[in-house]
Amino acid sequence: MQDIPYDSLIYLSLLGGVMVFWVFVQGRERLSTKIKQLAAWGFIFLGVIAGFGLWEDIRRTVLPTQTVFAEEGRIELPRAPDGHYYATLDINGVPTRFVVDTGATAMVLTYDDARRIGLDAEDLVFVGSANTANGLVRTAPVTLSSVAMGPFVERDFRAYVNEGEMRQSLLGMTYLQRFDRLEITGGRLVLER
Repeated sequence: MQDIPYDSLIYLSLLGGVMVFWVFVQGRERLSTKIKQLAAWGFIFLGVIAGFGLWEDIRRTVLPTQTVFAEEGRIELPRAPDGHYYATLDINGVPTRFVVDTGATAMVLTYDDARRIGLDAEDLVFVGSANTANGLVRTAPVTLSSVAMGPFVERDFRAYVNEGEMRQSLLGMTYLQRFDRLEITGGRLVLER
């Protein structure tokens, strides 16, 4: 759970208390009407807070996800609100999210994703390097037992682990070129074999 911002919580509580006090002092003659209005505003306030706190979950639920058409040998990835295309692959049996990056030569895992899929940090040997938008970074070559996207499974797939900071693992051309067709149409990235 994230840290609770107590200073904001105290501020909102004080602000709410002052508003409640003002409502009761301002018009004591119509107390039942004031209580109903206060309850309505309280529900609105709680609804806004709940919506704000659950926004990421709501957004993930409402946004379209990748679609697999196994019988047709096709996968469709929707364009995300940030303009990128994201794909979830099972790496060694663990669902892992990638940003599709046609400018990346290889599949590159973040250090955290490498640990999640079972790669031992002590076994990683950072002997390679890669030029990125953030400059030169060290990389460790790895062999992934299985890489699966929908019905498409690759065995003993060569990838790299980035030693530097990365927000998301990259799905580069060494994986994407295994498809016969890559096409962007109607806000979707279509991969076909």
